[in-house]
Amino acid sequence: MAIKPAPLRRNLAQAPDAVIMIRPHAFHPNPETHADNAFQRRADAARDAVSAKALAEFDAGVAQLRSVGVTVHVFEDDGSRDTPDSVFPNNWFSTHTGGHVAVYPMFVPSRRRERRQDILDFLKTAYRVQDIIDYSGLEQDGLALEGTGAMVLDHISRIAFTVKSNRADPIALERFCTNFGYEPMVFDAHDHQGKEIYHTNVLMCIGTDMAMVGLDQIINPARRAEIVERLEETGREVIALSPAEIAGFAGNAIELTGDDGRFLCLSATARDNLSPANRARLETMMPLLALEVPTIELAGGSVRCMIAGIHLTPRTGALPPNGA
Repeated sequence: MAIKPAPLRRNLAQAPDAVIMIRPHAFHPNPETHADNAFQRRADAARDAVSAKALAEFDAGVAQLRSVGVTVHVFEDDGSRDTPDSVFPNNWFSTHTGGHVAVYPMFVPSRRRERRQDILDFLKTAYRVQDIIDYSGLEQDGLALEGTGAMVLDHISRIAFTVKSNRADPIALERFCTNFGYEPMVFDAHDHQGKEIYHTNVLMCIGTDMAMVGLDQIINPARRAEIVERLEETGREVIALSPAEIAGFAGNAIELTGDDGRFLCLSATARDNLSPANRARLETMMPLLALEVPTIELAGGSVRCMIAGIHLTPRTGALPPNGA
């Protein structure tokens, strides 16, 4: 049975004010994911040094988010389960208004180990959760759908924008969209070297009043025009990102809500790779909050991948101060 979408508070529909982040104690670029992730880079330093740098970057980023009023729930990953990509939790679960949670099938074995029952239990305790739909059993059939990495969700118009890849199986996508009430919009996209884009969220970011998209990398011109049309019909301004901006993680951003309203959270790499014109356009819409995460970006993901937004209603008195 399909889930009936709950009424959305427009200001928070695309920009949650609470998030979950995973503190990595044994981070390193994952050799299992290197083959199809062209954004990934090899680390030059020893693994312990890389892990220490990633941990420091993570802690600084959490402090920045909390300082502007975002509730950040931090969970520790001690590294005992060999989960080098655990800092990217948005791939294995997502939350949805009305009290719904999805758990996703992952492409490689190490990423499957990132799923944690304690996080799901926390969500049920601290927020109003009606149901958890677990798609992870599809892994037994070789199917993957890596959450809000594989899909960029327009929560307002209920569209799941999805780049074709081995991280987004069409059967799994159809099941998610049927259950959660989204329209799938699937398209082909390549990076600047002609390689298949592995996750949609490195190519596009959808906010409340704007969308950033690597339009030049969407292969089919008719599909490209349709994507722009669907985004603009909601009143959003569509900002075209160049291949160079996409390669610099400019598409891997997320709109959040803090004490002073909505802002765009992205990495310092992404901010610095924005063209002056695009950066100026964005800054007329909302403030930019840049997190310094160059070590974490070696794994092929950036700030958007690090943040699992919470679109659930908190239980009264259940939350500790600022997610601590």
